Amino acid sequence: MAKKEMEVVKGLDVERATYTLNPDGTVHVLNETWSDGKRGYIEGTAYKADPKSDEAKLKVRFYVPPFLPIIPVTGDYWVLYIDVDYQYALIGQPSRRYLWILSRTPRLNEEIYNQLLEKAKEEGYDVSKLHKTPHSDTPPEGEDTPKDTKGIWWIKSILGK
Repeated sequence: MAKKEMEVVKGLDVERATYTLNPDGTVHVLNETWSDGKRGYIEGTAYKADPKSDEAKLKVRFYVPPFLPIIPVTGDYWVLYIDVDYQYALIGQPSRRYLWILSRTPRLNEEIYNQLLEKAKEEGYDVSKLHKTPHSDTPPEGEDTPKDTKGIWWIKSILGK
């Protein structure tokens, strides 16, 4: 299985999205956050919106709440840009209300970041609402960190806030 990991530049203390190719061609999505040393996470599955199309338009289905995953929530995720070396990407939703800049490193070069902002503007996104995650440290590996027990962060994660 191929494992793609990118740091998310948008919200809490540290965020990480990990993408792993499944044997059936779908992608396992693991979104993790660390805030005040506590780990929160939600898992989902990404698949092509139109299996017959070559467009990079995905549907991502999460089951909520993460501690009792019974309600499916599906969102549209369009790959607006990805660099030739697959080191960073610009992801948006057709509503243009949600936008993510993903990077394989915790800190994205400021010039590249600004170029991605320009690409997003060209696509009609309001980049003034974009929040940049500071990424003071790389998140810990594994699940041994304390859990976020408030149960609210996952709602913000799904809504892109």
